[in-house]
Amino acid sequence: MLGGIRENAAVYQINSTLAVVQTVDFITPVLNDPYSFGAVAAANAISDIYAMGAKPVFALNIVEFPVKSLPLYILEAILKGGRDKATEAGVCIAGGHSVDDNAPKYGMAVTGIVDPANIISKNGAKPGDILILTKPLGTGIITTALDRELTNAALEKEVYKIMAQLNKKASAVMTSIGVNACTDVTGFGLLGHLSEMLTGGNVAARLFLSHIPVIPGARKLAVAGAVPSGAYNNYNYIKKKVNWNGINNQADKMILCDPQTSGGLLMAVPGEKADQLQESLLKEGCLTAAKIGIISAKEGDVIEVFPDHCRF
Repeated sequence: MLGGIRENAAVYQINSTLAVVQTVDFITPVLNDPYSFGAVAAANAISDIYAMGAKPVFALNIVEFPVKSLPLYILEAILKGGRDKATEAGVCIAGGHSVDDNAPKYGMAVTGIVDPANIISKNGAKPGDILILTKPLGTGIITTALDRELTNAALEKEVYKIMAQLNKKASAVMTSIGVNACTDVTGFGLLGHLSEMLTGGNVAARLFLSHIPVIPGARKLAVAGAVPSGAYNNYNYIKKKVNWNGINNQADKMILCDPQTSGGLLMAVPGEKADQLQESLLKEGCLTAAKIGIISAKEGDVIEVFPDHCRF
């Protein structure tokens, strides 16, 4: 067994050249359209496989649905969204399990394969590594605003495009160029998942707020109070590990703690490879390839957040 609870997924080595990677994730609806929800839930479930540099190969559906109170065409649309996204990923849906529940939930148990020598760990960042993020933050805030009817269909369409984009191309680029560590940014928010990357490595991180990409409109909605409860939970958990260096804007703090659905990959890449990785990610169509910070030797606070520009 190679992967543990601090990894993105479980890893079981079969032989010297083959290991199985397995993960499971399912979510409640984050969008109003059932098909879109199914596609996003599938992309979200597959993401941990990509974060480890592995290839997803098959999945099992996990479905909870109120069959007595909602029409079955909604369930059909959810499953079609998941199937189409799995097909895009090259994943065969081999079966699954369903439960009659009082609210819809959907996701997948996903199995992938990887050469053990090429596994990308969550832990492994080294001083001098540049942190690169492949999707903007703010999906939790925007989907909360959608639920409260505080935003519009145009922003829902934009956030769907972000959440539905597979991390497939980002994973392929990072495995070809080589990175020291990677995780996907999901429910624990950027700061929570970054903190996991730093665990046990005698390293710290410096983030630069002006470099961190945010979905247009998310900051305004955060100021208006459209902040999911998970962001506050993440903030309370992580706040003792963070030095904000005079940043007092609560909306900025909530964005960095915002729980993401199907967020981007956060990579720690050696400094001499950072430009090449950034250029290749953008060339392959990733939504962003932002250099958001740097790994340093562990001194004092685990994570420091600075407001202003820094030259990498």
